[in-house]
Amino acid sequence: MVFLRFTIQKGRIFIAERIQRVMEDRKKRKDGFKGERGLVLPGTVVSELEKDPLASTLHITDIGYYPHAEDHYIDRPVAIPQYVFIYCIEGKGWFRFENETHEVHGNQYFILPAGKPHSYGSDENDPWTIYWIHFKGKLAGQYAAGLNRPTDIKPTVNSRISNRIDLFEEIYNILEMGYSKENMIYASSVFYHFLGSVRYLQQYRSAFKRDKGDDDIVTAAIHYMKENIEKKINLQELSEHTGYSPSHFSLLFSKQTGYTPARYFNQLKIQKACQLLDFTEMKINQICHKIGIEDCYYFSRLFKNIMGMSPREYKKLKKG
Repeated sequence: MVFLRFTIQKGRIFIAERIQRVMEDRKKRKDGFKGERGLVLPGTVVSELEKDPLASTLHITDIGYYPHAEDHYIDRPVAIPQYVFIYCIEGKGWFRFENETHEVHGNQYFILPAGKPHSYGSDENDPWTIYWIHFKGKLAGQYAAGLNRPTDIKPTVNSRISNRIDLFEEIYNILEMGYSKENMIYASSVFYHFLGSVRYLQQYRSAFKRDKGDDDIVTAAIHYMKENIEKKINLQELSEHTGYSPSHFSLLFSKQTGYTPARYFNQLKIQKACQLLDFTEMKINQICHKIGIEDCYYFSRLFKNIMGMSPREYKKLKKG
């Protein structure tokens, strides 16, 4: 009995020390996570949404993106009135809810219920990259029901992960433009679609009809690249996804596209970077993480190599 009490006490000390260390690390990191973005809606705006006939059914209160969120840790012993949606696209993390701890891996999401104490954080050795949204509304419970467990969203030929991320960006961008009633209603409307894309995953995937020739090996590989644009994927991973050996896959890919898989993937990354430069106000370091490149200097060199100019020069270029 004495040993048991000692073991429990030792465990509590370890957890307390871990939390203390994390909190100290977070205080040192004045700028948060490199490449992060986040918005917290003013309380007055949220109050107005709760009164609106449309927005009161489902609306966002907080939204953000944390890439490679080292030492990310949240503990809420006192419950909050919002549901918490977290979508992990890479790395690992965990959450604790109702005395159960769950591991979370890349291509998984979960929703924590409103009004319930919880905690969550990133893995020490492989910190997660997450999209997160806090939301409320009369229909919030229906959308969140049964999703307080890690739920898979694995890339497939029809997975449409990049489309889902575009929906998140659309919500974020419209909220960043200001909290007018029209902006808020539109954000809520898009949020319905976003939640539906994970809640009704099979229907979301089936709704997109692919052309007859889209099932070939190269098209499948390119689709996989686009679905994983925020990650680092190598030739081995691509070949395993398509079911061919690395050498045979590389030969097929190069013959049809004229580029190696690595070169083609970099072109797709820079294509995405151009879109973000054109249509968002994201900073260079934020764009780097959005296309899976941590080194901003390497990103600039790669961008110039492919586009013939620096990202800043491209941003100033008149288009259309």
